[in-house]
Amino acid sequence: MAIILVVDDEVGIRELLSEILIDEGYDVRLAENATAARQIRNELRPDLVLLDIWMPDTDGISLLKEWHAAGHLNMPVVMMSGHGTIDTAVEATRFGAFDFLEKPIALQKLLSTVQKALKHDKPPARPALTLESFTRSAFVKDFKRRLEQAAAKSPALLIKGANGGMAEICARTLQLPRAPWLDLSEVSSALTQEMLEKITGGILFVPNLAVLGKMQQMNLAFAMERLEKLSLQLVAATVAPLSALAEAGWDGKLLSRIGEVWVAMPSLAGHGDELPEIAGLLLTNFVERGEVPQRRFSTAALNALRSLPWKRQPDSSWSDLYVLVRNLALTSLDEEISAEDVLRVMPQDGGERPEMQSLQPLFDQPLREARDAFEKLYFEHHLRLEGGNMTKLAERSGLERTHLYRKLKQLDVKLGKRGEE
Repeated sequence: MAIILVVDDEVGIRELLSEILIDEGYDVRLAENATAARQIRNELRPDLVLLDIWMPDTDGISLLKEWHAAGHLNMPVVMMSGHGTIDTAVEATRFGAFDFLEKPIALQKLLSTVQKALKHDKPPARPALTLESFTRSAFVKDFKRRLEQAAAKSPALLIKGANGGMAEICARTLQLPRAPWLDLSEVSSALTQEMLEKITGGILFVPNLAVLGKMQQMNLAFAMERLEKLSLQLVAATVAPLSALAEAGWDGKLLSRIGEVWVAMPSLAGHGDELPEIAGLLLTNFVERGEVPQRRFSTAALNALRSLPWKRQPDSSWSDLYVLVRNLALTSLDEEISAEDVLRVMPQDGGERPEMQSLQPLFDQPLREARDAFEKLYFEHHLRLEGGNMTKLAERSGLERTHLYRKLKQLDVKLGKRGEE
């Protein structure tokens, strides 16, 4: 059953169109303004939108342009206009509108336009990039096998060391042909059972756990309770450690469930010879999806990418590479991306490594004070990770508990209630 979204600020028109279309067997959703229309479009992905031009918050033409610019115009949009806005409605076809209807809308004209719009041949969607495309990279093939093996046994899977577009490539790898897809980060209202049932057998995707607000965290918890019943696969991604999310206020039980089964992105360090193919595939993907102008790498640019110090940030190097390639394509002045472009975006100045800069205050102290300061940081960090559990801290640090207590007291490391027990 096709879903039709009717967007009009006049309640009488919304109700009239709804009654007519429901009688014809369509699933109709109503929005009184652009804000409601955005939310419904993001959550339900309607098959057709009937969009009024004049609305109080954002007019229909502006909303159409917004969807067009963001790449969200993946459904036909029929503009609705009064006599005085016909020229405007016709002009809207330049921005992707399928057709327009003049008010008052005649019944037969409405039905015939809806039928034509729903039958309209769209250009075939280009398949999403998946790890299957990285055919020459043995370490990526191994990672793909681990990803699929873990997903086959767990309805919830965490990907560590990636977020955003790189995480989506991993999640798309697990998506079956024509299976539904829902990005939970785009759902700003309360998730419902009905919304989950519409994507039964599909993928629930969270591109970056760190950006989810409280409502979205509640939606994630709600969805996780229903994964197996609805045959859903949750794929969530993070670059930040789960302990950082806990410190930011996430529910500990939810984080524990999310982190039960995880796979880590393989390090790019030591795989410089395979970076040209990986970067080339990412660039081709951006170009084919229309996200960047036509671009290609020069041999010198690929050599520059190959020699970049990927060891510096192993926990996010894949997402760094994804963002770097996209940035190069968007900022290069020529069709061929040069080595100078690579150095401009990510210069190698030979300066001090970032991780060494963060330790600089310790280097300015005498050895004993620097050692004590480091040990205090070390124990405070692992005490947080272990939730104040002294037994686990002793095992991790390799110290006997009595000696550990003495060491923590000496360093003035504050123990929580659990650590004092």
